[in-house]
Amino acid sequence: MKLTIIGSGYVGLVTGACLADIGNDVFCLDLDERKIAILNGGGVPIHEPGLQEVIARNRKAGRLKFSTDVKAAVEHGDVLFIAVGTPSDEDGSADLQYVLAAARDIGRYMNGFKVIVDKSTVPVGTAGRVKGVIDRELAGRGERHMFSVVSNPEFLKEGAAVEDFTRPDRIVIGCDEDVPGERAREQMKRLYAPFNRNHERTLYMDVRSAEFTKYAANAMLATRISFMNELANFADRVGADIEAVRRGIGSDPRIGYDFLYAGCGYGGSCFPKDVRSLIQTASEHDQELQILKAVSSVNEAQKETLTQKIVERLGDDLSGRRFALWGLAFKPNTDDMRDAPSRVLIAALLARGAQVCAYDPVATDEARRVLALDLHDAPGQLARITYAANPEEALDAADALVIVTEWKAFKSPDFDGMKERLKAPLIFDGRNLYEPDTMREIGIEYHAIGRGIRQPALALA
Repeated sequence: MKLTIIGSGYVGLVTGACLADIGNDVFCLDLDERKIAILNGGGVPIHEPGLQEVIARNRKAGRLKFSTDVKAAVEHGDVLFIAVGTPSDEDGSADLQYVLAAARDIGRYMNGFKVIVDKSTVPVGTAGRVKGVIDRELAGRGERHMFSVVSNPEFLKEGAAVEDFTRPDRIVIGCDEDVPGERAREQMKRLYAPFNRNHERTLYMDVRSAEFTKYAANAMLATRISFMNELANFADRVGADIEAVRRGIGSDPRIGYDFLYAGCGYGGSCFPKDVRSLIQTASEHDQELQILKAVSSVNEAQKETLTQKIVERLGDDLSGRRFALWGLAFKPNTDDMRDAPSRVLIAALLARGAQVCAYDPVATDEARRVLALDLHDAPGQLARITYAANPEEALDAADALVIVTEWKAFKSPDFDGMKERLKAPLIFDGRNLYEPDTMREIGIEYHAIGRGIRQPALALA
């Protein structure tokens, strides 16, 4: 099939590359000339395991092309995916300017029957708005072309997106029940047939329900995270171990183990934005989503948890203190710094006079960029953050190690070597990577999230 992907960001690149990989002729469009130049030069502007290899082999096979030519892109595809960004507006709602701009371009250059697929995460009712924009563009041209707008939300985890796309647990497709909608449904069924050979994974529903499903899924996962984080903070107060609690409740098949890990808050491009958008959309329909408001509030507070633990142990004035920080990205296997807890922690430490030496396997360049924006009004603070070439280098002469992202490389470090490099054996762990009993046995003062064990404080320099 001939496919066009409008937007060559995270969702668009993964979608385009994976659909090309099963034999489709894919045209990826983006208006960012720098991004297209990188892709045409063999590079990839984001870090996503396995993606570069998929892109390379399909470019070589001629099934995947990248361009800024809007007219050629629209004319190419029988199915056009809108996969542009939908950032949060000031009131928390999804900013649809890029989605609607893509719709205008489609209407401007449409040359026959098209299936337009909303792949971007968009509020309920967006498909209707997209249809209205295209209709107006066609009317302005004095032309009529049959088309249908479909909702096909993505359920990709950053760091495992290629695997998620090629082995989906479900494919949600929302179609209208009119003649164009039935024709679109058949096209989408044909497109996704290779992913349904083992068993049927596609869930067909109306367009609004498909749009809603994406938000509901992310809201549920965010709720589980904030729920466990709130319980973890309580566990610290009463001397319980949240890891034992997690195993205890996760063994109930009605609950399960997924997304029950306590930590220093969620971030990324999806959960924070989608929860805010769902809250705002509900308010526009005179409904208050009280649980989701609490989920968002708990998460923002949780990003301060590591700072609070550090201040409780070392005092509010951290002038002259140096902290090793492991992990900058909001989660492992990505360089995404959007809403990353590390940004909140770093700003808090620098504001208290500390120095920070940070290490992340892939996110350092992106961290430099976003932290320069975060701290553009405080150049003196920005000057007190440096970046290490490896985890061990970050530890040198540090007063403590702070762990923010659970990269695999951090899970089994050389603790003896760590103790030699640090000024004092002190760890603040925002991801609960280690066992408190083990840390006590090897002489490391260990402060985790909800592990409920108050270790004796060591004498610090």
